[in-house]
Amino acid sequence: DVQLVESGGGSVQAGESLRLSCAVTGFSYTKTDMAWFRRSPRKAREGVAFITDNGSTVYADSVKGRFSASKDNAENILYLQMNSLKPEDTGMYYCASRPYGVGWYGGLDERSFQDWGQGTQVTVS
Repeated sequence: DVQLVESGGGSVQAGESLRLSCAVTGFSYTKTDMAWFRRSPRKAREGVAFITDNGSTVYADSVKGRFSASKDNAENILYLQMNSLKPEDTGMYYCASRPYGVGWYGGLDERSFQDWGQGTQVTVS
């Protein structure tokens, strides 16, 4: 079974940093595109960062230059390094995977992804 388990969320002050992790089991991690999404109380779930199977990345304009996605292929862990956090970054953060054969709507569109973690909360004040 596919499992995605996020961790690393917390409450921080504006300007501080957090690193989120997503532990991946149940599929060929190195051959799968993945992404980070977030949902806040006043917004629909939005794509934050997309990373291809070979490590290429795409970021939402709102986090470009502040967030960085990476993969540890040896440990099957996806990371999201978040720097210079702002209150508007507050939300539940999810990692998602895109198995082969799922329709393509863009790397930051949730319709492109099939499997999701349970989320980890980030609060910036």
